[in-house]
Amino acid sequence: MPVTAKICGLSTPETLDVAIRGGASHVGFVFFPPSPRTLSRERAAQLAARVPGHVTRVGVFVDPDDMLLEASIGAGQLQALQLHNTSPIRAAAIKARTGLAIWAAVAVKTRADLAAAATYAGAADRILYDAKTPPGATLPGGMGVRFDWTLLQGFRHPLPWALSGGLDPLNLEEAVAVTGATMVDVSSGVESAPGIKDVTKIAAFLDTVKTL
Repeated sequence: MPVTAKICGLSTPETLDVAIRGGASHVGFVFFPPSPRTLSRERAAQLAARVPGHVTRVGVFVDPDDMLLEASIGAGQLQALQLHNTSPIRAAAIKARTGLAIWAAVAVKTRADLAAAATYAGAADRILYDAKTPPGATLPGGMGVRFDWTLLQGFRHPLPWALSGGLDPLNLEEAVAVTGATMVDVSSGVESAPGIKDVTKIAAFLDTVKTL
């Protein structure tokens, strides 16, 4: 199966265009104020207008309330919602309210953490396995942290899934070989500084995806 890629945390027309030209299947727009990648409604609308129909627009949220969701979905023309730190019950309610595809992030450090994936059956359409961030971290992801990919070997996934957490152009091939991932998600691994996407790294990451 070919590997597809989501470039997450895009915030400028230039980097968005490079992701699209490079063949990203999904682009991620962050709506979480503590993140250096967060977007205003105006910027989200500007970027969304540049995304062609074959590329899916994903909004990234941390346990959002309905008001934020509604405003962001409209501004970003969102087609899927990626939820961090959001319970299965809340995820199911958001899915019912919006009718959009739900990606539930599961933070992983140990094999036991993978059990949380099953709790989203019926509430989410896809699981995003992400690295568990250090205690006290202000962000649930996008910090360049990776987990032990061998934890996913032999695991029976309850839902379609994607791999995230610390991926970059140099380790992507190994990550896919170890996990068998058919969708990968990158943010900080294609940045020159927190929140600043690097067009060269985006292009390199997507070039590698094409070889997998």
